[in-house]
Amino acid sequence: MAISQDFAPPFKLIAPYFIIGVISFVISVALLFGFDISSLNSMDSNTLSWVHMFLLGFVMMVVFGAMAQLVPVVLEVGHFAVELYYIIYPLLLIGTILMAFGFLFSPALLPYGGIVVLISLLIFVLETFLTIKKVKKFNLVMTTVLVANTFLFLGLIFGILMALGYAGTINIDIISLLKAHIYLVLAGYVGITIMGMSLILLPMFWLSHSFSWKPVEYALWTMSVGVTWVMLSSILDSIVLEYAGYNLAIIALILYFYQIYLIYITRVRMERDIYLYSLIFSYSSLILALIMGVIYLVYPNENLLLTIGWTLFMGYIAFIINGHLYKIVPFLVWYERFSPLIGKQKVPMLADMVPVRSAKFQFAFSSMGVIMAGFGILLGIDGLFKGGAGFLLVGSIFMLKDLMFMINFK
Repeated sequence: MAISQDFAPPFKLIAPYFIIGVISFVISVALLFGFDISSLNSMDSNTLSWVHMFLLGFVMMVVFGAMAQLVPVVLEVGHFAVELYYIIYPLLLIGTILMAFGFLFSPALLPYGGIVVLISLLIFVLETFLTIKKVKKFNLVMTTVLVANTFLFLGLIFGILMALGYAGTINIDIISLLKAHIYLVLAGYVGITIMGMSLILLPMFWLSHSFSWKPVEYALWTMSVGVTWVMLSSILDSIVLEYAGYNLAIIALILYFYQIYLIYITRVRMERDIYLYSLIFSYSSLILALIMGVIYLVYPNENLLLTIGWTLFMGYIAFIINGHLYKIVPFLVWYERFSPLIGKQKVPMLADMVPVRSAKFQFAFSSMGVIMAGFGILLGIDGLFKGGAGFLLVGSIFMLKDLMFMINFK
């Protein structure tokens, strides 16, 4: 797949998204010490506050920054209005803080936080759609961007309705809309966006070629139908549509795993670096979460449900994002800061810009923390969970330090 840097925005526009995102990740981990495992449940105010801090402050912030760079590069057209990205991250940050505080201390803040987040995400979705409109010929990656952003928009609508209901502004059954909101945002937007980004980043970083794109194409449409069915099941109260949607999502992920395998076995680059280790841990976590998800459908259990969520969030999503930051940030910094100097003076290699020893510490502490805390949640042992959170906090601080090192590399 052709990748052109001619349409890439300046790195100073992208950097705040990554910095704020990783700081939010550190804060999310620090907030774990406020949990009491013995009384924790998926609808607890502490849980909801943490989930929104993690997803909006970390996941969405970093993904938006990455998409600001990747969308025009892959589509080979300039942004419709790249300046809008200077107001997206402040609005998203303010809205995230209001929602996190709203769940913890004052539900009255939720509609305000929700509206600010909605404005931020709508600007992102609108700018992305208008950028896509400039494209004359669509390919698979462009389709994933379009489908993912459509699901994000729908997820926002459900989220705002739930925020208004949680604050008591309108009378609505929050639980009935929860499945649609979670599935549209996590599986529909985050899941399909990761699929699309994988099509660009994995072959580029591994130098893979001559493999079939069919598995991920089937995965995209299978996941899209599955997400749509779960959304409709939430509206129509249909258990048949709900479980059919879950099964389609599982099939889509199996197809996606097969696509990753095809990319891996056709790779040229054999380097065993922090990127590879992060992806192995990430995809292993996703497989484990899928296995636990099947068990949960047969034997529902609150601790198991929380462990599934933990494994998906901290094992799969966090590691795939942080792992890619070790590749994306050096590449962007090198391209902007050092590529104009080629032939004029000695320039660093991309590998020189990654703090390898520190990255290994980050991976070791973070992976140990995820495993320990996961067992703590599953077994209901608060001390084990807090111990895992301690390891994770150290790992997240290493991640922030490494990010700043790569951004400020001279």
